[in-house]
Amino acid sequence: MTAPAWLRGLEHASLVDRSHTNPVLDRQAPEGATSRDAAVLVLFSGSDADDVPEDADVLLTQRASSLRQHSGQVAFPGGAADPGDDGPIGTALREAVEETGLDPSGVEPLATLDPIYVPPSGFVVTPVVAFWRTPSRIGVVDTAETERVVRVKLSELLDPARRFVVRHPLGYQGPAFGVDEMLVWGFTAGILSGVFDSMGWGTPWNTDDIRDLDASIEAAGAGMQQ
Repeated sequence: MTAPAWLRGLEHASLVDRSHTNPVLDRQAPEGATSRDAAVLVLFSGSDADDVPEDADVLLTQRASSLRQHSGQVAFPGGAADPGDDGPIGTALREAVEETGLDPSGVEPLATLDPIYVPPSGFVVTPVVAFWRTPSRIGVVDTAETERVVRVKLSELLDPARRFVVRHPLGYQGPAFGVDEMLVWGFTAGILSGVFDSMGWGTPWNTDDIRDLDASIEAAGAGMQQ
């Protein structure tokens, strides 16, 4: 089977940063650093069309606030590689099943992107791009690990009004999205922004709109409570 026309370019894409706001794509493990292999599933669904269809979406999770690392952050399903995994695709699918309960038989892997180093966890993460040909029921499987499992419309992520740059107190600046009472930033936003730039999706957005990270997280949480 082949992917829909709007996704086919991702089969051979290398992520780029046309907005000049995305340091995530250049991250490599420092020489001599101890690292672990990991993978995430960048899972798209939507109708077959030449351009991104109105029903196109991507699967995201929100990590539990009780976790020691990356607590409360929005992420792709994924995690550390296990010895029995069949490479990054096996890791990404296994973790997605464990986190969201999806049926992997309906998922068609399209490509593995270049690995990216993620401090401070020390993981070297391979994004696995896939098409959700037959979407299945999903939900939170383990509340100790995950708070939310959501399918976010690409039309919302591509809306220039929902895009901005966040500044971390330690100096990091990178792309972010405000969608569904969530702040998508860091690694996840970097991959999404790289995909959008590589595929030529969306319209220009205000890269001079730089917001404090902590304030943005608080604003997203306030929206959810309302």
